[in-house]
Amino acid sequence: MTTAGLEPIGTPRQPWGDAERAQWRARQVRRRSHVQDVAGAIEALRERFDVEQYGELDYAPDGRYPLLAVRSRNWDDALPCMLVTGGVHGYETSGVRGALQFLDAHAARYAGRANLLVVPCVSPWAYERVQRWNPEALDPNRSFRDGSRAGESAALMQLVAPLRGRFLMHIDLHETTDSDESEFRPALAARDGKAFEPGGIPDGFYLVDDSANPQPAFQQAIIDAVAQVTHIAPADADGTIIGSPVVAPGVIEYALGPLALCAGITGARFTTTTEVYPDSPRATPEQCDAAQVAAVCAAIDFALEHAGDARGPA
Repeated sequence: MTTAGLEPIGTPRQPWGDAERAQWRARQVRRRSHVQDVAGAIEALRERFDVEQYGELDYAPDGRYPLLAVRSRNWDDALPCMLVTGGVHGYETSGVRGALQFLDAHAARYAGRANLLVVPCVSPWAYERVQRWNPEALDPNRSFRDGSRAGESAALMQLVAPLRGRFLMHIDLHETTDSDESEFRPALAARDGKAFEPGGIPDGFYLVDDSANPQPAFQQAIIDAVAQVTHIAPADADGTIIGSPVVAPGVIEYALGPLALCAGITGARFTTTTEVYPDSPRATPEQCDAAQVAAVCAAIDFALEHAGDARGPA
């Protein structure tokens, strides 16, 4: 791994131990404030929504990090539940901003129609350091499983557990960035003692459906909405996006459960992971945030429209 001109950590082809993980953590620098950017924005929503702290991460000596969720004020057990998560990877900024913008500008129109649970920033330590991993060099978005060692993942699963089986929709907001290829994939290879195999970064927005529960009409509704805001990623020459076959324009599939991905934690009928490309010369940061908001609104609208379907449209 070479990051920002630093020398590689560890010995090639040998997985990291505690010393290498500590060396990696020591290089992480706080670059922005979760308190100012996220907690402050959530606090401003308290007059309109119920705000709760569902946990706290003690990452001494860096500090303690509150985990914050926002709920519909008049929660009605008769209504379908919708989960929106952002910032599972702290460096993926538009997911955090998109979730907050959705709450501020659009969530009110679902009052009396759906219960909303929104977690704008699952990984506050990583948000401050513009990082993918938590301080233990663990990827939270590969850690949503029983007995998870990632505190971010374990806390979110505990928050969701009482409502599991009642969620109709879960949308998890992510980005694919140039730093995936220049920093995070090389770091992953180094951490795991593997050779780094260069890949490509798709130019545009795409979605990740659940291969065990594909919902193509749901994904298409989101793609159609986002296409009004920013461009959709094309398939590469092999007909893939990040190595996965494109099953519809801008859509690939992963096994969400076996891969321990966030979008697989609810058992919801409609699930998806968004992937915005903020480094595209064809998109601004504002467009990326707006794409996330458009995706959330389209996902909720589609789920509500098809809530009465026995299995959801194919």
